Amino acid sequence: MDVVVYNIRRIMEEKGLKQKYVAERSGFSEQEFSNMLCNRKRINTDFINPICVALGAKPNDLFELQKS
Repeated sequence: MDVVVYNIRRIMEEKGLKQKYVAERSGFSEQEFSNMLCNRKRINTDFINPICVALGAKPNDLFELQKS
């Protein structure tokens, strides 16, 4: 799984955010956002900022590798 998608899912889970909420706050349809999270649609750089705002996260949070 892509590190960005992994971190989006992780942050959503940690904060108890629903996919529909994040999609709407980011300006995407629920289906569009679902496609991003399932790697059917590429998350392009223009999407990072709106997703971060919806998650209450910083762009670096989406790109960081989790330490085991």
